[in-house]
Amino acid sequence: MTPQDRELIARLCADRAGLRVDPDRAYMLENRLGPVARREGFGSVHEFVVAVRDRDEERLIWAAVEAMSPAESAFFREPAAFERIVGEVLPALARQREGAGLRLWAAACGGGQEVYSLAMALEERSPPGVKIEVFGSDLCERRLEKAQAGVYSQFEVQRGLSAQRLVRHFEGAEDSFALSPRLRQMVRWRRVNLTEDLTRLGKFDLVLCRNVLGYLGDEARGRVLTNLEGALAPGGWLVLGETEAAPGLHASAGGFHQRTEAARAVA
Repeated sequence: MTPQDRELIARLCADRAGLRVDPDRAYMLENRLGPVARREGFGSVHEFVVAVRDRDEERLIWAAVEAMSPAESAFFREPAAFERIVGEVLPALARQREGAGLRLWAAACGGGQEVYSLAMALEERSPPGVKIEVFGSDLCERRLEKAQAGVYSQFEVQRGLSAQRLVRHFEGAEDSFALSPRLRQMVRWRRVNLTEDLTRLGKFDLVLCRNVLGYLGDEARGRVLTNLEGALAPGGWLVLGETEAAPGLHASAGGFHQRTEAARAVA
């Protein structure tokens, strides 16, 4: 890749998804874009970037942007967060809603590990008699396809899953593990760009969007936070990474932020 190639990709990522990509990290860009270039039939990353520039095709542009979006994912990252969700947050929300259903959304869920961790926690311990809808989204179509398939490698299931959960929720194959159909059917999927208008998605009682904000530029980070805060129902919770902040909401420990009456008045 030439310096101009890297600058182009960084600019497209910022413009389309608010992603902060350092054009000086040549190895990282080559490593992320190499598989995309090969998949699209190009002989090199440079040839791919030239096509992105000259053809101005949305499909190729988004293939590049999606390849640079954050892909790190694991089951039950920061397990205390899931314990608090099912043991404290959801029961309290169920009481406040007086039996009405709850809507939960795992935004930027990558290959599905985050939202399926939530689904497992719910199956093991959810408020009785309450209908719960679970939604998963990501910017990247290919990661959403993987998530919907629910098939993971030995390495992937070893990252965060206990032996008990593996036996309870997965069926083993020769070199992979398939999530049980009952859990896959709990989740509804949608491709979502968090920098765009989210009002079409409706309101949610809990939104998980952990360890994503650090990948965004300053302006995009503020826009995404505003969008996520706006997607919360009254009293709803936004769960970010432990060190991430949501100034428009009432902060609690462990990355939990609530849309209280006072916070809504300030927001």
